[in-house]
Amino acid sequence: MEFTQVAADTFQKLQMNAGVMLSEFNPATGTLNQSAIMGATTGGFTFNSNPAYEDIGADVDNCPANTKQLKRLTGYDPTASGTFLSINTARTKQLVGAADIDSANAARIVPSNQLKDADFTDIWIVGDYSDKNKTDSTAGSAAGFVAVRIKNALNTSGFQWTTTKDGKGQFAFEFHGHYDLNDIDDVPFEIYVKAGTENFRNYRPDAPPTY
Repeated sequence: MEFTQVAADTFQKLQMNAGVMLSEFNPATGTLNQSAIMGATTGGFTFNSNPAYEDIGADVDNCPANTKQLKRLTGYDPTASGTFLSINTARTKQLVGAADIDSANAARIVPSNQLKDADFTDIWIVGDYSDKNKTDSTAGSAAGFVAVRIKNALNTSGFQWTTTKDGKGQFAFEFHGHYDLNDIDDVPFEIYVKAGTENFRNYRPDAPPTY
């Protein structure tokens, strides 16, 4: 069974568990801020970068289809979909898309017929990665993670609410990232894959620990 093998470092390179959706995340520190968690979810997440390609040689006589020199990447439509279980007014506003929270009644979300810049927000999906998935600043360890930042995200599927008998309400979403005319070359998503780190203490009975 020469080729029925698993690489020895496979466990160090697995993305594990459902992850979380965050309103902000700093990949430089990789630290989870509880207040940034957008809500409880079910079923995990699905992210797709959705590249769009054009074959400019498709209508050229005698030109083979899919000639690499004539293939053009026209853009991306990154999407992040899933289902929230928990909800509040801020999240409801975000799920409606074009909406405002009534300044006179904080419990009221008012849909709008026009999109505003404030309706577009960055969101993050962050999941555990590698066998080192705990952060301990005192021991010098940092958790590994896979993270996707969706820029200028807008939920385009509308506010969806599903109830079940004796069950929890569910709120499905599909956020799309968007380009910005102020920086049209900035692709509306980015990905981080960062392995966990760990400092090991080497103890000797006749000496203090070294790091």
